[in-house]
Amino acid sequence: MRRETLLNAILMAVLLGFPLAAWAMDEPFLITLATRAVIFAIAGVGLNFALGFGGLVSFGHAVFFGLGGYAMGILAYHAQTYTPLFDGLFVIEGTNSMPVIWLVAVVVSALVALAIGALSLRTTGVYFIMITLAFAQMVYYFAISWPAYGGEDGLSIYVRNNFPGLNTMDPIQYFAICYGLLAIVLLGVHRAAHSPFGLMLRAARQNEERVQAVGHVPYRLYLTAFVISGAITGLAGALFADLNRFVSPTMLSWHTSGEIMIFVILGGVGRVFGPVAGAALFILLEHVLGGLSDYWHIYLGAILLGVVLFARGGLFGLLAGREVAHD
Repeated sequence: MRRETLLNAILMAVLLGFPLAAWAMDEPFLITLATRAVIFAIAGVGLNFALGFGGLVSFGHAVFFGLGGYAMGILAYHAQTYTPLFDGLFVIEGTNSMPVIWLVAVVVSALVALAIGALSLRTTGVYFIMITLAFAQMVYYFAISWPAYGGEDGLSIYVRNNFPGLNTMDPIQYFAICYGLLAIVLLGVHRAAHSPFGLMLRAARQNEERVQAVGHVPYRLYLTAFVISGAITGLAGALFADLNRFVSPTMLSWHTSGEIMIFVILGGVGRVFGPVAGAALFILLEHVLGGLSDYWHIYLGAILLGVVLFARGGLFGLLAGREVAHD
């Protein structure tokens, strides 16, 4: 068994074993911490699909995270208040069904990613970074000025949404849902990364001229990767909003985009399981260092600087001892 494959298995085992131990000790707060790590890992995996495999440095992925959150909040709000979401030629009701909400979050995020990507990918380098940030800030300020759903104060949901056969208000059962979705997302990303599409995407990142020479269009490859990336991040946003039973414009802010980027860098850019390790490490540092000082971000910054300078492959690169992005 390769070292990195073993690390992947250990990581997923620890991520599963920690909340189970917390459940046995009746520590719901620790289960919630693990659930946050899993949800952030999904968001990181989403960004990593565009950044790690396509070389697309997006600093606006909070827009998809936030849209997923608002998809959950709006649908659940109308279901709980018994008011239709749309009442015109036909009626659209809200819903408390998690699978339906996830589907809406993924579709909305994918469509917005398609629109943003179609425009942003006409630029490269720092211009691409800034234009994705600009789109995210536009949506952020729109959410702030949207009084119908709380505006700057956000929108509260009183009861967590439903999943068939489970009590989603039980922390360990909601963790199980999120963990299962993480496993599905990781499997899907792994297969996509090693599919012909994934191989061509990596090739386009390294040499666009050669990809064009064999009949492929790099723009389409990048756009497809960006849409998939946005859809995955939107799913994470819906899960995060459901966890907190609250959604606010903060989910759309550039700070959130920065945090998602940190998950990827800490764990290892271009490694399927890298963002999982990065998200878990981030939550651990937030919990431990946050209890020591209100300025724990200073220590986080020092750690991130050390990773960038001395462990460019991230945590997984340091432990696996290889720079090449394989899983």
